[in-house]
Amino acid sequence: MTKSVVNGLKISIIQFNMTRTRLWAIIIILISGLLALYLNNTYQTKPFKLGLDLNGGIHLIYQADTSKIAKEDIGQSMETLKQVIEARVNAFGVSEPIIQTEGMDKLIVELPGVNDTQKAVDLIGQTPVLEFALAEEVSTTTPGTTTPSTETILVPTELSGKYIETARVEYDTRTNKPMIGIVFNDEGAKLFAEITKNNVGKPLAILLDGQVISAPMIQGEIVGGQAQITGTFSIQEANQLSRSLKYGALPVAIELVGTQTIGASLGVEALHKSIDAGIYGFIIVSIFLILCYGLRGIIASIALVIYTILNLVIFKVFGIVLTSAGLAAFIISIGMAVDGNILIFARMKEELKKGKSKFDALQDGFNRAWPSIRDSNISSMITAIILYAFAASPLIKGFALVFFIGVAVSMFTSVTVSKNLLLAISKKNK
Repeated sequence: MTKSVVNGLKISIIQFNMTRTRLWAIIIILISGLLALYLNNTYQTKPFKLGLDLNGGIHLIYQADTSKIAKEDIGQSMETLKQVIEARVNAFGVSEPIIQTEGMDKLIVELPGVNDTQKAVDLIGQTPVLEFALAEEVSTTTPGTTTPSTETILVPTELSGKYIETARVEYDTRTNKPMIGIVFNDEGAKLFAEITKNNVGKPLAILLDGQVISAPMIQGEIVGGQAQITGTFSIQEANQLSRSLKYGALPVAIELVGTQTIGASLGVEALHKSIDAGIYGFIIVSIFLILCYGLRGIIASIALVIYTILNLVIFKVFGIVLTSAGLAAFIISIGMAVDGNILIFARMKEELKKGKSKFDALQDGFNRAWPSIRDSNISSMITAIILYAFAASPLIKGFALVFFIGVAVSMFTSVTVSKNLLLAISKKNK
């Protein structure tokens, strides 16, 4: 094979590689454009989820009465309390509530988008206290007389609302009136079966917040752990009661001790300031890149735009709740994305000094910079994971999550987007 043929094959391979690289660059830009259109078209229909500090809302502080709970059981009781309140709030459709425990006896509830304090308090409410008691008749003698009289007393049982596994609205097949069907857990089912077995012929009173709402006669042992609560309920009342009972009785009593309202206007102002900070930061970084690196700086700035688009799409698609701390993490991750490009450019300069072409210098610069970019970014992501796992505050968890996403995306844009865009405008020869 002659030298001219070999050179011709080399040129053909180079041209093929350049064509493929430029094709990938075009695909990256087209996909980025489509994602940008998606963000624009869903701006109103599917807005970003914002935290309390950016969206406004209610911040409630509850004090739990743990005086009657063993010290070793307080932690579990507070965690159960958190889960019960969280389930109740979610049942009412509040978007992205934040519920957390603080210390040994504090419960913090944040409701973004809710600006009516009383509505928020009513939303949390006090889970109704459901009790079961046997109605028994006893003879008593009125002082000053010898005539005995009959009085009905309620004898408490061990069965209560805390044994309820679920509750739902049902309808009486005869009257079509709403009633509440309840299902007890295994322990509650055993208690219910024992009570009904030992008290056949007696009324079993069902008390809601101390008031008797139903007192059916026990006809025989009831197994299976199912019961019905009947009364003069409207459909709305039945739905409300079933929803409340479904999420169980509170394991400890709670008292509202503090409220804070963050107005929507303050939230909007904080959001605008955060966005402005991000825009200004992006512009300043882009100017720095362009002044220092010329055409490569322009390409790096385009890669940053794509980086921003990818992050915003992830935030929207996966429903990431953005807070001011999260936006700060996003802005910091932009700086880390720039670090990767600068490291690549520095390595590229070293290769150019050796007399290599820009194309070869770029290839070798990426290959030499990649281990440093990989190791530094992975260590940052590990830090974010640890921070998220051990943070007590939702704000810190939000910061860690957004930071992790930003660093991961920056790795992709540094070694994929930036590389293909730069190679697409480079030439193989000097």
